[in-house]
Amino acid sequence: MKWLKTLRVRFALWVGLLLFVVLVGFGVYVYFRMLHNLTSAVDDYLRLSATQAMVAVEVSNGQITFDSSLPEGVAAANLVQRGLTIRIFDPTGHMVQSYGPFGYYPVDQKVLAASRGGSAGFSIIYNAAGDDIRAYTAPVFSNKQVVAIIQVAQDAGNIQDTMDSLGITLLLVIPMIVLIAGVGGYFLASRALAPIDAITRMAHRISAEDLSKRLDLPRTDDEVGRLASTLDEMLARLDHSFQRERQFTADASHELRTPLTAMQTILSVVRQERRTQAEYERAFDDMAEVTDRLNNLTENLLDLARRDGHPSSVQEPVDLSNLLRDVSDSMRPLAEEKGLALECSVPDGLALTGDSDELIRLFVNLLDNAIQYTPAGRIALSAGKTRGNGMMVCVADTGVGIAPEHLPKIFDRFYRVDSSRARRGAGLGLAIAQEIAREHSGGIKVRSEVGQGTSFTVTLQ
Repeated sequence: MKWLKTLRVRFALWVGLLLFVVLVGFGVYVYFRMLHNLTSAVDDYLRLSATQAMVAVEVSNGQITFDSSLPEGVAAANLVQRGLTIRIFDPTGHMVQSYGPFGYYPVDQKVLAASRGGSAGFSIIYNAAGDDIRAYTAPVFSNKQVVAIIQVAQDAGNIQDTMDSLGITLLLVIPMIVLIAGVGGYFLASRALAPIDAITRMAHRISAEDLSKRLDLPRTDDEVGRLASTLDEMLARLDHSFQRERQFTADASHELRTPLTAMQTILSVVRQERRTQAEYERAFDDMAEVTDRLNNLTENLLDLARRDGHPSSVQEPVDLSNLLRDVSDSMRPLAEEKGLALECSVPDGLALTGDSDELIRLFVNLLDNAIQYTPAGRIALSAGKTRGNGMMVCVADTGVGIAPEHLPKIFDRFYRVDSSRARRGAGLGLAIAQEIAREHSGGIKVRSEVGQGTSFTVTLQ
């Protein structure tokens, strides 16, 4: 019975049920409205006929007579031809005259009593076959006295026949319409949900190992079309993320393998034969250098892993002016050791909310990168405000510069331009700096010319 749980079947059932309720309600309304209209038409006809018949009633010397010689349209014979029965009673309720097929039917004394009191009204007379005969009873006045009672009756069986026919029609047509609507609803739901089936089948074929597949459904501006387009975009983002993670894992493995291989080589060489104390000390120095590199690499990898989806939660007031001056002072000895001039031009009053430790790491990375790749000349650190109360910090050097084809990739993890810019480090410094800037609602832009120098501009909010 799984097919009962499908959206197609449920949609068809709901459409059929809703249409059934609406049609039943409409059918009931039509049935009783028709009954009321037919009954009202008969009542109006009986009332009009009774009024016409009253003209032919004559009372002379206490005798009640019905003049059948009146013009056509009023005479008793003409009324009878219309299927009417006319009965005339005296004020005591005794029938005086009768015309038509229902003259011998029993008389309701309550109706006659009401007419003697001056009231007119409708009543139902039942014949032996169970058919309804509708009657209108009204008093005849003379000198404001009730001198006679006239009753006009007509067989209402044609009303019942019409209502029976209407009822049978509704009972046959409503289920047929509901069935057609249900089948049509199932067909329309199948057409509408066909893209959903395609999405489901494609989702079964997509796995983490292969996210290159796309739904590629026809572009439509409806809900299903937008869903398919959104899923394709989501798959593209996931594919890009997975590719980055695979590349990151491969690069990390490669970077970790290099110092481990170096350590293994040093140990293997040292163990081949006994060495002098000086040789052992050099081996230990080499091991310490490789260990430092491995430790730095591991810390950077852990830092990047922590940042993925988990930005720094520290939010405190930061005096950016003092922070930049302190960073500049701490990096100046390293620059002077290479014969470089480190200039700091930072105005007072620069402040923001963020993580001071992370910001220090950001600018240390940029200054260290500038010092490392500037053979001679100077490095300038400047800062200022931007529109919208933002901050802008610029680190410019007169170093070797970066070729244009490398600029879009320098913030990628483990990316290194060439061997001349990879003498130390694993290519994670700029990636970490970019992540820190993004955590502070900013970013980093770079401009560079080969042989002229490089300028990194950091924007913060």
